Amino acid sequence: MAVSVGRMKLGSQGLEVSAQGLGCLGMSAAYGFRKPEEEMIALIHHSNNSGITFLDTSDVYGPHTNEILLGKALKGRREKVELASKFGNIIVEVGKKRDIRGDPAYVRAACEASLKRLQLDCIDLYYQHRIDTRVPIEVTMGELKKLVGEGKIKYIGLSEASASTIRRAHAVHPITAVQLEWSLWSRDVEEEIIPTCRELGIGIVAYSPLGRGFLSSGPKLLESLPPNDHRKIHPRFQPENVEHNKFIFERINEISTRKGCTPAQLALAWVHHQGSDVCPIPGTTKIENLDQNIGALSVKLMPEEMAELESLALGVKGDRYPSTISTWKNSDTPDPSIWEGQ
Repeated sequence: MAVSVGRMKLGSQGLEVSAQGLGCLGMSAAYGFRKPEEEMIALIHHSNNSGITFLDTSDVYGPHTNEILLGKALKGRREKVELASKFGNIIVEVGKKRDIRGDPAYVRAACEASLKRLQLDCIDLYYQHRIDTRVPIEVTMGELKKLVGEGKIKYIGLSEASASTIRRAHAVHPITAVQLEWSLWSRDVEEEIIPTCRELGIGIVAYSPLGRGFLSSGPKLLESLPPNDHRKIHPRFQPENVEHNKFIFERINEISTRKGCTPAQLALAWVHHQGSDVCPIPGTTKIENLDQNIGALSVKLMPEEMAELESLALGVKGDRYPSTISTWKNSDTPDPSIWEGQ
């Protein structure tokens, strides 16, 4: 029997999305290869026909090619989707160097370029992908507020921002959603970021809710990764940490067997059970995986099952990213009174 995806309110400004979204990064970048365009368009159409209307992309995915793909896929379907894109995360040298920009001129140029690639007049939810530590968040938000007024974007979001940055941004213009990594093996956001979002009425969008695939497949995932898949350099996927983390997956697998679902559905159901203000956006390039992810919405977890899963997750070994990669996670910005960029 088909599972109804359902709808939810994301944030307090009126945006309504499907209760589960679709992360589109893997269709064009990040995991070692690009998938055939016609297959990915068929996947996007299938997701939309199945009730998933919330699609997530960024100008850095590809770079640029993912937005172009979505532009093609959304022809004739614009009114059936809520589209999120992002700006400010720039690849300077592939695999080695990135730049982050939040200055007004760049914000506007990036938005207009994304609209052109997406073949749209307006982006539903526009995130600052990473926080520019050189530019006060008030300055960046000022330009985004102008774009809202001009009808080029409907709602504003932040990704990987600190609690103080979220507060300062929200004071300039309401933030509709904060996107962050949240899963059974990435729970650091629960201490400060999640409570801040809830205090301010900001929606929470959880990316990588399946632990970048590990919570779906466990260690065998590593056997199928292409040579240039970026997960190969992530600490949690290094042999010494995988040897430990595999026991966590094995326990998740045992619990999922008991529940009559897959490990992926169990891990995703845990995110869904975090609250009605949380929308996970698992990514996939396969229709069967997408259907399986939707099935997570029918998995009901009792408080003792939630506690059992959470006790397992406390033992994850390895950082999210290698120490050689700057993530700009939870970054703060200068005081607007000392900024001289205007």
